[in-house]
Amino acid sequence: MEFIEIIKSIILGIVEGITEWLPVSSTGHLILVDEFLHLNMTEDFKEMFDVVIQLGAIMAVVVIYWKQLWPVNISNNPQPLARKGVGSYLRRDILQMWGKVIAACIPAAVIGLLFDDLFTALFYNATTVAIMLIVVGIAFIFIERWNKSRTASIDSIDDMSYKIVLLIGVFQLIAAIFPGTSRSGATIIGALLLGVSRKAAAEFTFFLAVPVMAGASLLKLVKHGFSFTGMEIAVLLTGMITAFIVSMIIIRFLMQYIRKHDFTVFGWYRIVLGVLVLICGFTGVIG
Repeated sequence: MEFIEIIKSIILGIVEGITEWLPVSSTGHLILVDEFLHLNMTEDFKEMFDVVIQLGAIMAVVVIYWKQLWPVNISNNPQPLARKGVGSYLRRDILQMWGKVIAACIPAAVIGLLFDDLFTALFYNATTVAIMLIVVGIAFIFIERWNKSRTASIDSIDDMSYKIVLLIGVFQLIAAIFPGTSRSGATIIGALLLGVSRKAAAEFTFFLAVPVMAGASLLKLVKHGFSFTGMEIAVLLTGMITAFIVSMIIIRFLMQYIRKHDFTVFGWYRIVLGVLVLICGFTGVIG
């Protein structure tokens, strides 16, 4: 019986690792998978698991983009914050990037802290997931068609202004409210509309995920409490490790993919999946 729960956590980790970075909604997929594959745990633990498993996924970002994320450079610092002292070991460009990431986190952080439980009670269900899968899928298709006649005016995170990143943060807020939107999907759509290139939009989405998901995980852990059974620890760690390994593969795949392709295929996937979920809901296959 315990072995089966470990297998379930591996499957959920695979789902998280794939869907966290592709703009198809990881939370939405986890909610849908739970309709068919139930962890034999308390509801409180499962709610926490669906969020904290994301820590494994963000560790993949930290590993892959370590040089772009870590601001300390003791030797050969190309952009020192100051000529002498501690500032000479800090990279100005990376600190400025983190300033933009933090600014983009503000809308979702404020609203999430105030209304997290309300949003969970109202919208964390298969119907909301299906609707948002379809709506955002349609948005991707139309925006990519519109983008074909445009040239991106912002090619890197360095070129993003604080106004731009705050607006991207507002798009991220939509995903914080409605499961099925996709945090990466919402931020990428917002960035594309604001003239950001696909590569810069994807990378900023990855970086933005680090504090957002770490904060959300910490919040869930605090609400759940830090008392776990041995089996709960095993399930949680298995899911996180699996999500980390799969995320390492998917992040690299996505950055290769968008060099030659746009996000239209993900739009169609979302629409098809959303329709299937609605059909399953109407026929009673899922609740």
